[in-house]
Amino acid sequence: MADRKKEDLAKRKAFEAEALPHMDALLRTALRMTRNEGDAEDLVQETFVKAYRFWDKFEPGSNCRAWLFKIMTNIFINDYRSKSRSPMAVNVDEVDDNFLYGQLATVGGEDNPEQHLFSKIFDDDVKKAIENLPDDFRLVVVLSFLEGFSYQEIAEIADLQLGTVKSRLHRGRKLLQKELFEYAIKNGYVKDKAK
Repeated sequence: MADRKKEDLAKRKAFEAEALPHMDALLRTALRMTRNEGDAEDLVQETFVKAYRFWDKFEPGSNCRAWLFKIMTNIFINDYRSKSRSPMAVNVDEVDDNFLYGQLATVGGEDNPEQHLFSKIFDDDVKKAIENLPDDFRLVVVLSFLEGFSYQEIAEIADLQLGTVKSRLHRGRKLLQKELFEYAIKNGYVKDKAK
C-alpha cells in the first residue's frame, strides 16, 4: 500500500513537472480549434485527464509538448468526426500564392515577410482571420505559426502525411493572405494602390 502511494506521488510530481507547463500553449491552441472558451477549456481538461491516465506511455526525455498536442488534436478530431460536421469547401486557387507577402516584402524588405507580419501583429482582426479558416487548415496554421512546430511535428501531432501538412499549410497561408489584405492596408503594412 505504501509503495503504491509512493508510485502515485512520483507519477503526479513527474506529470506536474513535465506536462503542466504546457497548459497555456494548449489552451491558446484549443481556443483557435474550438472557437469557444468553454469548449477550449473542456478540451484542455480532457487532454490532461487522458495524458495523466496514460502517463506511463510517455517516454521521459521525449517532447512532452508535442505528445500533449497530439492527444488534444486526436480528442478534437474524434469529437469533430462524431458530430458529423462536414468540412467547409474552399477554393483557394484564385489567390496568388504570395500576394500579401510580396506586398510586405516590397514595403519592409524583410527576409521572411510572413514571420515579420505575424510577429508584429496579432489583434482581433488577425485572430478572427485565423478562426475563420476551415478546421483542417486552421489546425496546421495554428500549430505552425503560433506554436512553432515543424512540419514533421505537425504531421505526427495531427496524424497526417507530411505532404498533407505542407499542402494544408500552403492553402491556409493563401486563405490568410486573402483575409488579411484589408487588415494590412488599414494598418499601413501595405499601401493601397487605389489611392
